[in-house]
Amino acid sequence: MSKPSTRVRLGDAAFALFDERGYEQTTIDDIAERAGVGRTTFFRNYRSKEEVIFPDHDRLLALIRDRLATSNHSTALIAVSDAVRLVLLHYIDEGDIARRRYALTSKVPALRDREIASVARYQRLFREFIADWMGDPTESASLRAELMAASVAAAHNHVLRRWLRGESADPVTEVDDAMREVLRLFPAPAERHDSPDGGATIVAFKTSVDLDTLLPSLKRLLEDGSAR
Repeated sequence: MSKPSTRVRLGDAAFALFDERGYEQTTIDDIAERAGVGRTTFFRNYRSKEEVIFPDHDRLLALIRDRLATSNHSTALIAVSDAVRLVLLHYIDEGDIARRRYALTSKVPALRDREIASVARYQRLFREFIADWMGDPTESASLRAELMAASVAAAHNHVLRRWLRGESADPVTEVDDAMREVLRLFPAPAERHDSPDGGATIVAFKTSVDLDTLLPSLKRLLEDGSAR
C-alpha cells in the first residue's frame, strides 16, 4: 500500500486536530507536528490553515473553463451541465473529507464566509460564459445570464448538501435532473435568421381585428425586432 502524500497527511492531521481541539485552537505548528513534517514543508503545500480545509478551487475552475471551452453555441448548455457534474464528482471523490469540511464550515463563521466567496467565483464563471453564449449586450440579457448562473450554482449546491448530509444515494443522477430543471427555466435564445437581401418578412395568423387597424402595430413590432 502506497504511503499517503505529504499534502494528504497534512489534511488528515488538520481535520483530526480540528475535531479534537477546535478550529480556532489549532495552529499551523500543531498540524505540521501531527503530520510529522516541519513548518516549511507545511507552507510548501498550503499557504494558510484555511487552505488545508478547502478543495483546490483554482484547479476546479480551470477544469470548468476547459470543459466550457470545448463547446459551441448548440452544445453550450450541455457543457454547463457537464461542468456542474465535474465539481460534484470532485466532492464525491473526497468522500469523508468533504463531509468533515461541511460540518466544520457550518460551525465556523469565517470559514462559511470563505466558502460563500468561493461559490461566487464559480457563479461568475458561469455567468460570463452564459452571457457570451447569449450574445446579447442588453441589460435584460445581462440579468438573464446572472439569474441563470445563480440557478446553476443553487442546483449544484442543493444536491451537494443533500449528499453531504447523507440524504442522497445517487447525487450524480440528482444533479443531472436538477440541471434539466434549471435549463427548462431558461430556454436557449432564438437563432436569428436575417434575410441577407433585407427582404420582406411574412406573418400569417387569424384575427378579428381589421387590417387597417392592425398594420401600424405590426410595423412597429417588426421595426422593434430589427433594431435589436
